[in-house]
Amino acid sequence: MNSLLLRQIRKHLSEDKKNDAEIKIFLEAINKSYFNYEEQQSMLQRAMSISSKELYDANQKLREEAVQQRKVIESLTDSTRILESITYKKEADGDGKSQELNGIELANLIEKQALQISKIEQQRERILSDLEKSNKELREYAQVVSHDLKSPLRNVNTLINWIKEDNTNLDKMTSSNLDLINKNIEKMDNLISGILEYSIIDKKEGVTISMDVHEIIEDTIDLVHAPENITFVIKDKLPVLKADELRIRQLFQNLISNAIGSIDKEQGIINIGATEQKKYWKFYIQDNGKGIPEKYHQKIFQIFQSVDDTKESTGIGLSIVQKIVDFYGGKIWLTSKPGVGTTFYFTLKK
Repeated sequence: MNSLLLRQIRKHLSEDKKNDAEIKIFLEAINKSYFNYEEQQSMLQRAMSISSKELYDANQKLREEAVQQRKVIESLTDSTRILESITYKKEADGDGKSQELNGIELANLIEKQALQISKIEQQRERILSDLEKSNKELREYAQVVSHDLKSPLRNVNTLINWIKEDNTNLDKMTSSNLDLINKNIEKMDNLISGILEYSIIDKKEGVTISMDVHEIIEDTIDLVHAPENITFVIKDKLPVLKADELRIRQLFQNLISNAIGSIDKEQGIINIGATEQKKYWKFYIQDNGKGIPEKYHQKIFQIFQSVDDTKESTGIGLSIVQKIVDFYGGKIWLTSKPGVGTTFYFTLKK
């Protein structure tokens, strides 16, 4: 109860009148009047404290907001008129009937399709997430399988070498068969390594550095131990690239090894070079080998696909090359003429 009213009650009313029911109702009504008065007085004091400039600014702001709201309403009205005036002819559906839609119906159709696109996008994100999880599990599985398969191969290879060392008088056929087993073991080992590398080449983290491609190629030529009848010619000034060095080395090693393997002439020549384009470098590796029929030009980039039917070929090298080029947003293709040679081209962004 209001403090002023309490003082008046104590001053003028006796105890028995204070407890009278009718007087209590009367006093409650007076108390409410006090509160209403105090609230109005507070608002009046606030109004009196606002300067004329503040009142002017507030009024001006209200006017500006009213103008903006009026413009929005006019714009919406115009848009509605435009939508009502538009007629869109929907293409024929399954029953061969076409349908005409006015602007508002068209807007509703667009909104409905936008919701469908949003749902499809969410579904796509879920699929990509599941796919990434599956890819991770596949990479881990490939590593485990690689280790489990290579271990017995090494054991067999060791046993064969022991047999040859302990039996120096083996007949020619037995010795030849043991050598053949070792070659097949080596091929299987390379195949397993290739599968593992293929599964992780575009997933593993790398360190981006600046590297001289000329040095990379010279190191690669030394590493592959090409036959003496093959000559390498680096024809153009090669660039400095910013990329993962291990990937770039593997890219050139696989292409150069492929070129070496295709040489079927007494004097082999492998030309390596690059030309500068506006946004990328275009590299080429050209050999004068046996060539590749056109029907295989796309197939050879698929895993386990190889034109070369030699026992050493695993059919993985060029598929790894394709993955590395794709990883850096480039393209790879070839031109070839059977009996004359092949040129592989690929691009890498600057």
